[in-house]
Amino acid sequence: MPIHRTIPYPTRLVVAVCRDVAGLSDIEAYLDGGGVADAMPYRKIFELHDAVAGLGDDDMLARGARIQAFPSVPEPMEPPAIVALADEQYEYTRHDAALAAARRPLKIFGEPHPARRWLDSLDKEPRA
Repeated sequence: MPIHRTIPYPTRLVVAVCRDVAGLSDIEAYLDGGGVADAMPYRKIFELHDAVAGLGDDDMLARGARIQAFPSVPEPMEPPAIVALADEQYEYTRHDAALAAARRPLKIFGEPHPARRWLDSLDKEPRA
């Protein structure tokens, strides 16, 4: 599986690392795993290392629709931080994020440490 997830529950943070080619079935398995693991409302860092998107246009639209259709969770879902280490990943992620049009902010970073600092700063902000 090209997407590996770690969930240290006390920190309420999901760290997912994507390597190799990730297709729609891989992304759906990651999304389903987050719901099953009761981690949907947790903060998320999604790191794209040497990852290559294996998604066509139809797959991207299906993935975006899937994220928009997430059921309500007892707590508000936290914004994800995406770490895109290569220029191609950054452009793909920026375009993909626009297609997903999630109801929460999303930030893209070039390295993991600023992403984690941003997520940690959200803990200090009052919730609506």
